[in-house]
Amino acid sequence: MRLALAQIDVEGGQVAANRERAADAIAAAADRGADVVALPEIFNVGYFAFETYQRNAEPLSGPTLSRVSDLAAEHGVGVLAGSIVEDLEATSADDPDADPPAEEGLANTTVFFDRDGRRQAVYRKHHLFGYESAETELLVPGESLGLAEFDGATVGMTTCYDLRFPELYRSIAEAGATLVFVPSAWPYPRVEHWQVLSRARAIENQFFVATVNGSGSFDDATLLGRSTVFDPWGTTLASTGDEPDLVVTDIDVDRVERVREEFPAWHDRRG
Repeated sequence: MRLALAQIDVEGGQVAANRERAADAIAAAADRGADVVALPEIFNVGYFAFETYQRNAEPLSGPTLSRVSDLAAEHGVGVLAGSIVEDLEATSADDPDADPPAEEGLANTTVFFDRDGRRQAVYRKHHLFGYESAETELLVPGESLGLAEFDGATVGMTTCYDLRFPELYRSIAEAGATLVFVPSAWPYPRVEHWQVLSRARAIENQFFVATVNGSGSFDDATLLGRSTVFDPWGTTLASTGDEPDLVVTDIDVDRVERVREEFPAWHDRRG
């Protein structure tokens, strides 16, 4: 499976421009033979543009995810649609099968689309960031895992701050995931946290972890980029710096079980 991590430049509140960057990245990834493309956290609005969340919130059927669905089908690739600010009330009104965590409010929501543009999984960020962030004031936390079947792999997803909570990743691994995407808006100066936590989640669960961060600056934060794919040993397969880039690498999802057999920490768990 060929993965592409679209580390696009994200401008706060510039939804139309951000969507076009995402569209260009998906097309470029498809041209490079990608099977699945991942976008960053709140790639359309910009994570740190909190003052714009309410007016730019959309349901799952809204223009951003509809465009991503069309792009997935047009290019024949799976797309992990980073995340958007979801309007839960609007989703509840027009999509009774969406199972939102509340009847109203906003959520930080990730969606996985298959090669035909069909929605395969929805994940709403579980752990809301409270450190110098308005996220806990503005958003409703998610409650369920997001798992999708794609090209013979079970794909999981988490979002940014979730990286600090290993129990979530263990639950995803126990549900059968062999690859987990982590769309993020991780800022400077916590470079070491970003790298160490991502690698640790791969090592302790012996699965692939693909972190896709944004690029660009906001009034009080600069995203540090460094989108990376880690293998089940925690080895870096591909990575980049802090500028806009497309990280492309091939993985063998069957290697997860081979690693677990070779070094059986997964099978030696107790409790």
